[in-house]
Amino acid sequence: MSLWIQVAYIVAALLFASGLKLLSSPATARRGNLLSALGMLLAVAATLFTQGLSFQWIAVGVLAGAIIGATAARVVAMTAMPEMVALFNGSGGLASLLVGWAEFVRGQQDMQASLAVPILLAVLIGGVTFTGSVMAWAKLQDMTIGRFKLGPALVYPGQQVINSIILLGIIACAVLLLMAPPAGGNFLLIIIGISLLLGFLTVIPIGGADMPVVISLLNSYSGLAACAAGFVIENNILIVAGSLVGASGIILTKIMCKAMNRSLGNVLFSGFGSAASKKGKAAEGEAKPISAEDTYYILEAASSVAVVPGYGLAVAQAQHVVKELGDLLEANGAEVRYAIHPVAGRMPGHMNVLLAEADVPYDSLIEMDDINPIMETIDVCLVIGANDVVNPAAREDETSPIYGMPIIDVDKAKTVIVSKRSMATGFAGVQNPLFFKDNTRMFFGDAKASWQEVVSEFKSG
Repeated sequence: MSLWIQVAYIVAALLFASGLKLLSSPATARRGNLLSALGMLLAVAATLFTQGLSFQWIAVGVLAGAIIGATAARVVAMTAMPEMVALFNGSGGLASLLVGWAEFVRGQQDMQASLAVPILLAVLIGGVTFTGSVMAWAKLQDMTIGRFKLGPALVYPGQQVINSIILLGIIACAVLLLMAPPAGGNFLLIIIGISLLLGFLTVIPIGGADMPVVISLLNSYSGLAACAAGFVIENNILIVAGSLVGASGIILTKIMCKAMNRSLGNVLFSGFGSAASKKGKAAEGEAKPISAEDTYYILEAASSVAVVPGYGLAVAQAQHVVKELGDLLEANGAEVRYAIHPVAGRMPGHMNVLLAEADVPYDSLIEMDDINPIMETIDVCLVIGANDVVNPAAREDETSPIYGMPIIDVDKAKTVIVSKRSMATGFAGVQNPLFFKDNTRMFFGDAKASWQEVVSEFKSG
């Protein structure tokens, strides 16, 4: 039976790798997700044949997980998807921590250093992942504790010194634990406590603008923790799955950092978006509002339209009405593209998922590097809920905290219509001079209601 279990694990690993490859493209992502889920089902089914498992507790876990998963799938809105992903990452980290801790307690008396090392890693990475993900969730929820608002970056005096002391404490306890694993129970408990604290302190100074990078990094951490837990319980498929998640998360994190033209160290330690951050030059000029009727006339005459979605579109749940508008524009003879910035929204791929839910064709999704060279030929660019990713200060203002960040050059289009509730800043907390440019018109109001008015104008016109 053991041979068949290992064969099943190999097949599951192949399904994981194939699914991961398919996830690299929006057109094949759903199929990739299905393959990966099938691989996990096979891996779980094979693991259930392992001797010594308590099927009573497994049944309880399956029932509880099914209830939570089904409820989340029906209740959680697309706008809350980043928060749910953060909690999923944290759950994976906590599971790895508990596995490592339980295995240490079970075999403490004859514990060898070769086993203590992966236990240490599972506990340490799992703890950081769990509390870091909880803090990321709280930031995404824009929670407030007392007078402290958790959403922005929270930087405090001596932050780096405190983090350095914590890291030295972890190293000291780890060395003492590895020197005498059977007697290291107290040191492991200290490491668990410190790792949980470190997770909070690592994410606290990170601002909302960096959340896509943080979510990606925490996803990688959860995979690495699972990989370490796989070594602890000697489960090959857990090692493979954890390695795939960890590696893909690191690669995605690097892509996110490149999209922001910043290093990972800068994201983690700079306190970007905090009150102490430089704000750049004040934008000057007067915003020019536009009505739904005038917006219709401009779009009705356009032969090419680019839509740039942002988190505001997600909040307003406007993806379906925007898709309907796109269909009407195409029926009117216009070419419609959807320009996606890599860090738009609050998690990697947030806008892709949102538009896919509204059945926007995958070949209509254009990456930033492909849309920018032709932006000057676009008749009308619709910016719906996006802010920092279209802020020309990133090109023009060397004093701006987002200077050097690659953006979608919407200001180069012939006409720009910005759909926002107000003139408020984005996650980075800096003003956007795009709002005051001569070719920009501000379409104020709730995105869903505003664009529904434009759709009505098209239908009645």
